[in-house]
Amino acid sequence: MAARRKHTYTSVSETNGSAPITAGMPGGTIKPATSSARRSPFLPTRLEALLISIYPATLLMGSIISTISPASRAAPYSADSQSHPPEFAPSYFALKKNVFNVYFVKIGWFWATLAFAMFVLMHPGFGRGLSARRARAVLRYTVVTTWWVLVTQWCFGPPLIDRGFKLTGGACELARDPLARAEMSDTKEFITAATCKAVGGSWKGGHDISGHVFLLIMGSSLLWLEFLPALTRVEGLRDGRLITLPDGKVASVSVEKEVQKPEGEATARGVKFALGVAALMWWMLLMTAAYFHTWFEKFTGLAVAFAGLYTVYFAPRGVPAMRAYLGMPGV
Repeated sequence: MAARRKHTYTSVSETNGSAPITAGMPGGTIKPATSSARRSPFLPTRLEALLISIYPATLLMGSIISTISPASRAAPYSADSQSHPPEFAPSYFALKKNVFNVYFVKIGWFWATLAFAMFVLMHPGFGRGLSARRARAVLRYTVVTTWWVLVTQWCFGPPLIDRGFKLTGGACELARDPLARAEMSDTKEFITAATCKAVGGSWKGGHDISGHVFLLIMGSSLLWLEFLPALTRVEGLRDGRLITLPDGKVASVSVEKEVQKPEGEATARGVKFALGVAALMWWMLLMTAAYFHTWFEKFTGLAVAFAGLYTVYFAPRGVPAMRAYLGMPGV
């Protein structure tokens, strides 16, 4: 597939023999100072900000549901298990063993990875073979996945969630074994929540960042931040994004965009599957917000997820060196 730059940079003779990178660009592609002063390249467009706001709004909506629902108000809540006891669960989705939680949320990163792979492999906008656009998309996925691993799986030992729990006073107390129960005053600590629960312990006492909220926001955002710029022509998701050029000027992302020759219709399978996974993740985020965790645990899950997403999808717009490796979706 042939690919060419949308704009050709021409050399301009100057007294010092060099020309700025923007010298040969059409005037309309470079934002004037008044425009760049209104919005920094490090900030999302208005449409992106609106889409991102869906996540805190969903958490708020879930909290409202749990507050106004008579069944939720009547059901006791266990701070240790971070859920309602099964016998008092106000909804099927309030059960930890509901089929969506067991086979979708618990292995949520597998579904996000599968959806991402189908989209990147099947969409013709990435070109043929290991194109630069496809390679950068895979690199973005790798960085996001690395953040997910560090937060929830392993961070040179316990993951960041477990490290934060212990730093805020949390510990593992054995509760199942009768002999251990007699020694409850002597706190038994295990290195992670998983090992604690595996030996019948109770992970309690500290602040537990909501891993479900973190995973569901990271997974669904990874998908829509990748496929929306490739599928829509809405300016707020494409050319309305601003970037900082190597010479320090602020311009529309269109100056770095490649014009791709169409190679056929985009397959609907990869797109529909990714949309389906993202939609189900949003629904399970709403159910998590309604029936699991405290408000502060959900908020910190949101904040940690946004930190990773901002680093990969927004910071490179203002840092040309980062953008050279990570690129931008749809560019």
